[in-house]
Amino acid sequence: MKPGSVSAPGVMNLPVPSVCRVTGILTVIIVVIAAGLNYFDDPEPVKYKSMTEDVKKTLEENFRQQNKSCFILGASGETGRLLLQELLDRNIFSKITLIGRRRLTFEGEAYENLAQEVVDFEKLDDYAAAFTGHDVGYCCLGTTRAKAGADGFIRVDHDYVLKSAELAKSGGCTQFHLESSRGADKNSSFLYLKVKGQVEADIEALGFDRYAIYRPGVLLVDRQESRPGEWAARKFFGAFSAVFPTSMSIPIQAVAKAMVSNTLLQPEQKTEILENKAIAALGKSSGK
Repeated sequence: MKPGSVSAPGVMNLPVPSVCRVTGILTVIIVVIAAGLNYFDDPEPVKYKSMTEDVKKTLEENFRQQNKSCFILGASGETGRLLLQELLDRNIFSKITLIGRRRLTFEGEAYENLAQEVVDFEKLDDYAAAFTGHDVGYCCLGTTRAKAGADGFIRVDHDYVLKSAELAKSGGCTQFHLESSRGADKNSSFLYLKVKGQVEADIEALGFDRYAIYRPGVLLVDRQESRPGEWAARKFFGAFSAVFPTSMSIPIQAVAKAMVSNTLLQPEQKTEILENKAIAALGKSSGK
């Protein structure tokens, strides 16, 4: 490979200056597109306001006194991992259980009291006990069509998620928080958005006392990757965040923080949908 060039498996070598120029052009284009999309972005007013530190601590203490327990689906993923950390940091639950296909390994005293339940998602009925006795459920479970194929994607993002919610509801869970996606719509012609919208609707039909749906935009994740394509993608979508912070993308940490902060609130209705702007507002206000 020539000096000053970068490559990835299956990708032709490109000089570093070329990658930078292409990224620069894409950034300009994305800023222009973002300006246009800003006219159509979340027209409804954001009802979720920033919390002062005193209000946040009061809400946390009141919730803590209720001695509730929760479970997390998808704790091995990016959002689930940060959600777990946020829950541990804020210490609002008396017990946290991770439910997944394998046992996760953690280091540090903060993780010593975690409970873990290993299940076979293809035979969830055999593991109903794992979903019993929790007050609150968080679901960050999901895959992609690229990783699992169309059928595998539907099975994970719809079937596994819905069945888990059904078992949790039967097991006494009253509050369910689902990480979905911006644009989710069961009538969409796009498979990803259609599946996300369908599972949203199917879980709502279960009748949880409280059901919160989070629809973040493009998730901005800090990865230690050297591939130029992924580096360019971060710059590409980061341009949206720089110009319109709540328009098309959001730091993944903000999603995790928002899910925890929203748990403390008392909504006016049983089902609530938090679009990207609302998630950003709650995520920003709950930083430690």
